[in-house]
Amino acid sequence: MSAPIVRRGTDYAVGSLVTARGRDWIVLPPDEPDVLRLRSVTAGASEEIGIFLPIEGEGIHVARFPAPGVETIGDAAGALTLFDAARLALRSGAAPFRSLGRISVVPRPYQFVPLIMALRLDPVRLLLADDVGVGKTVEAAMIAREALDRGLAKRLAVLCPAHLCDQWQRELSEKFAIEAELVIHSRLSRLERSLPRQDISLFAHLQHFVASIDLLKSDRHRPAFLSGAPDLIVVDEAHTAARPGHAGDRTQHQRFELLRALMEDSRRHLILVTATPHSGVEESFRSLLGLLKPALEGNPGAPLNHRAVMPHVVQRRRRDVERWLGSETPFPSRDSSEISYDLSRDYRRLFDDVLDYCRETVGDPDEPSTRQRVRHWAAIALLRCVLSSPGAAEAVLANRSRRLEEDTVPPDAVPDERYGGEVLDGMADGAAVDYAPTGPLQDADWTDAEQRRLTDFLRRAKTLRGRAGDHKLARLAEAVKELLNGGCRPIVFCRFIPTARYLGEQLPALLGEARRGLDLRVVTGEMGDEQRRETIAELAGSERRLLIATDCLSEGINLQEHFDAVIHYDLPWNPNRLEQREGRVDRFGQPKDRVRTLLLYGADNQVDLVVLDVLIRKARQIRDTLNVSVPVPADAEKVVQTVVDTVLMHRSRSRGRAATVQLELAFDTGDISRLHRAWDEAAERERRDGAHFAQGGIRPDEVAREIAATDGVLGDSGAVLRFLSEASMRFGGQLRTVAAPHIHELHAGDLRDALRRATGADFPCTITLDRRADPDALYVGRTHPVVAALCEAVLGRTFAPDSDERFPRVGVMRTAEVRRRTVLLLVRLRYLLRERVQEFAEEVVLAATQRDDEGRLVWLDPIESAGRDLAASVRPAGNVAPAEKREQIESVLGDLTAEPGWFAPLVERRRDALAEAHRRLRRMVDRAAPDLAIETYEPDILGCFVLLPGGVR
Repeated sequence: MSAPIVRRGTDYAVGSLVTARGRDWIVLPPDEPDVLRLRSVTAGASEEIGIFLPIEGEGIHVARFPAPGVETIGDAAGALTLFDAARLALRSGAAPFRSLGRISVVPRPYQFVPLIMALRLDPVRLLLADDVGVGKTVEAAMIAREALDRGLAKRLAVLCPAHLCDQWQRELSEKFAIEAELVIHSRLSRLERSLPRQDISLFAHLQHFVASIDLLKSDRHRPAFLSGAPDLIVVDEAHTAARPGHAGDRTQHQRFELLRALMEDSRRHLILVTATPHSGVEESFRSLLGLLKPALEGNPGAPLNHRAVMPHVVQRRRRDVERWLGSETPFPSRDSSEISYDLSRDYRRLFDDVLDYCRETVGDPDEPSTRQRVRHWAAIALLRCVLSSPGAAEAVLANRSRRLEEDTVPPDAVPDERYGGEVLDGMADGAAVDYAPTGPLQDADWTDAEQRRLTDFLRRAKTLRGRAGDHKLARLAEAVKELLNGGCRPIVFCRFIPTARYLGEQLPALLGEARRGLDLRVVTGEMGDEQRRETIAELAGSERRLLIATDCLSEGINLQEHFDAVIHYDLPWNPNRLEQREGRVDRFGQPKDRVRTLLLYGADNQVDLVVLDVLIRKARQIRDTLNVSVPVPADAEKVVQTVVDTVLMHRSRSRGRAATVQLELAFDTGDISRLHRAWDEAAERERRDGAHFAQGGIRPDEVAREIAATDGVLGDSGAVLRFLSEASMRFGGQLRTVAAPHIHELHAGDLRDALRRATGADFPCTITLDRRADPDALYVGRTHPVVAALCEAVLGRTFAPDSDERFPRVGVMRTAEVRRRTVLLLVRLRYLLRERVQEFAEEVVLAATQRDDEGRLVWLDPIESAGRDLAASVRPAGNVAPAEKREQIESVLGDLTAEPGWFAPLVERRRDALAEAHRRLRRMVDRAAPDLAIETYEPDILGCFVLLPGGVR
């Protein structure tokens, strides 16, 4: 009979067992003083409740885990299945890294390095600057999860560009069990209505959230955010929030001031994430370091103190992590080529006439009048759209109403600020603008004669649709056919929405036999994030697929699992955008060894040729030399404007390449020389800093030992595979290997409906434990809903009041693998850890015991694995009568009951091992920390399996 707990306020022992609402529970660390958090003793983390003590406190009693009974006795074959189910269900595993039980990804070994760096710092202040595609999001989220689980932080906010908010929210939820609210303009009203009281700040109320940094920097929200900001901040694309090197970028300066105000709290944790920490402006880079620690910024002109900076910055290139800790992390090679086209005769005439028209209307580009600058931008917009496609030309000429959002560009902005981002690509990263730039054309104040000429251009552009009039389209069709026939799955990137639509309409008819069975989709910025994801998910289900997209997909959504080639239909005027596009497929997780990239340019187009020579080829030359992309220096936008201005103002009778040569001679070559010199200096700095901040001082063997210790507690991929095979078979299903060793077909048997509800997948289902093996297969990690559902099903049947012979808690087997009666005890060890906060931890051990000649209990070594290894190897060698089975189980359980301290050696040795693992981690992080106090409880006997000697070995 259970007795009432003696309550001292909310002083319930974390990790103890209680009975409430007719069931047994484990007490978890409290979040609120009057709420008791409980988790079922026989289910995973999904079955947690909170009990409001003022109402239900009297109904809570001390409990003991029920010992196994003898009603249903099996053999010992089920010991390993029950062990795996109990171990894989752990979320608060007793391992040195507290967070790994909750995450569904399997981190690459090198991704533990930033986590170790973070544990060395108090507060955590880190700049994660690993290369594109290496996995900075995972690294940042691992640190956040660990900080929350260790009690180093209580709340999390991720600040990022608006177009990345949705991705961050999904990553945190699906992979790291962090449920964060999405704080963007479209959801603000709903979130504010959900507040319990109107005098509470939204930002103080939300525990975890992902927010647009531009929303938070606004005058309306900045004060409330600063007063209620969480104690852990992650900033993605942090280079866009560095102090700008010139006064003109007001938006970037506001972002920086927001972060600087946040960091006035010296206790706040900060993780900055960017693949491009240095944009070529030393002041901007140092401002990021100053956010981490003011002293790191140093004095202007003084050398950077690399020794002081090193603990706060990790910057590794692919070559640094491809082979680390004996684990190979394959990245694809990139095969880049250029393909050219010549304008058709009619298209050439239209282009020349438009160019002449633009020259006539622009006059002197340095003319200070506002009207002149508006016409200048209108001319560039018109010229760029004509070169993109007939569709874009039609859109910009026929529809002049679309413009930038008011919260992005202030109404009083000067023309260069108002139209620059709409017409040019912009050198600063951020959400791509992909609509046709009609704003400057609407505002240009054309004369009636000029309007008539624009109308004529519109009429002529409509006649250029299709293969005959549009050689650029025809050349694209040839390239797409080649890629499709070679087994590639390409993405075609365009600058403007009308061009993407135009290709979606025109391209299928030009593909011939390559069109057969092809699924072609168009994705643009007109779609919401959810619609984009759904479209891509549907497209990924087709064997032959082609995606046409604008730069709305050049950031945010990783596409490497579904696509392996990129075609740049429109030449980007920003080389950084080129790398962003190609980085969607060229990253870790790409199943192919090689990705293809094709750059399409006009051979008789002066603008394309000069941008190609001055910017694109320089960027590629640096990448080929360093095997890493170096961002274009900040003054590149000035060079692009110089190129375009010179095209507009330079009159020549020559055409094609001859005109381009004359055009280059007309440049202020000093601008180009200065740009290339700055770029070369940035490349050298990248090479040098890559060596400084690769964190080679963290020893791989030390990391390996802690990963192995964690896998021993939580289970590795081998344990997952074994469990899926054994558990599915016990429910009438099976796991069939389709392509060894990584691709399998899971038949769910009796659990088909339950697994469909948990995952949304249909069964039988092709699964993999290696993401690279088959991108179309369902990736199943240790905490995947498939595994969690099977664990809960096995545990539920095993501990149900009505016994199930397929899932016994006790068993007896005669086997040749033992010479003396051996007992496999499946026990759960519960710990209360006291460091900074109270934490609950647990582990499941399948231990092997024998009695020596004097009848003393002996634990076989190694104590944590001997029983598991024995259970995996035993085979039955004869029958055991039911009466003998019952007698054996009653004897073993009776002996344990008669010996109250039987578990002491097991608990003591596992507690010591846990303490030593934490001491090793503290030595590795080289940080003084309070000693870890570990309190233990009497273990719960989950199962008891007796092995009797017999048979021939």
